Amino acid sequence: MFFLIAGIQPKTVKLEEQPQMCPSCGLYQAFRKRVDHYVAVFFLPIVRVKQGNAFLECRSCGSLSDESGGPLREAGPTQGRMCTHCGRAVERNHRYCPFCGKPVMS
Repeated sequence: MFFLIAGIQPKTVKLEEQPQMCPSCGLYQAFRKRVDHYVAVFFLPIVRVKQGNAFLECRSCGSLSDESGGPLREAGPTQGRMCTHCGRAVERNHRYCPFCGKPVMS
């Protein structure tokens, strides 16, 4: 008996290593990425069948925007503040940053 596990799976590809300025938060934490779809055999991507469109994804605030700077997805409603020490997005009700442990300034 022989089993073959195959299918189509998405794979996110980072297009550039140099960060760009995020249109939402203004920090240089946005990277150009693209989601490509591959034929996978035993969960290993083999052949690309569809090439996705490039977009910017901010590592700090989590927003997605197209290459012209238009928003695809804004940061979540609870991510309204930034930690002044590490620059990452924190929820409004946090008094201390969950990433670096320092107090969050209002």
